Amino acid sequence: MIDLKEAYTPRPISFLELWEYEGWKMKVYGISSTGDYPRKKLVERAKETAMDILPVPSVTNTHYGAGFIGVHEGDGASFIFIDWWTNENELMHHVYVGPHEEPGNFEYVTPKGLIACCWDLKVLSFERDSWVDQILNNPTGAPDIEGYLNCRLNELV
Repeated sequence: MIDLKEAYTPRPISFLELWEYEGWKMKVYGISSTGDYPRKKLVERAKETAMDILPVPSVTNTHYGAGFIGVHEGDGASFIFIDWWTNENELMHHVYVGPHEEPGNFEYVTPKGLIACCWDLKVLSFERDSWVDQILNNPTGAPDIEGYLNCRLNELV
């Protein structure tokens, strides 16, 4: 039996910005259990973390300089996920978790198996659909990175 700590409460998922770094164009999303947006300090920490793991050069035969960052200020902890597209249809996904009190102290938890919570999965699903629509199955027949980057999620989930 699952003993729920609390009932499900919708959270806002907001596109915050298109962040560029070393040729990368990353959509940045915010999710918060306490307000409309996560704290700015948390968003900045997510970008710093991305700078440490994004491959350079940003565009090669196997990756395309496009992806997204999720910054989730949850109930019990803060979460960062950093994702980029590779090998046409594959997503590199890295997850970090940290305490609210110490937004600079994040642990890399991907090797432990954590993928995403139910709110984060909405971002992953939206980004998957956008990649398919704009890159893999674009009606023009040509992949459209700019079209992909212009697909942005803003929704109460």
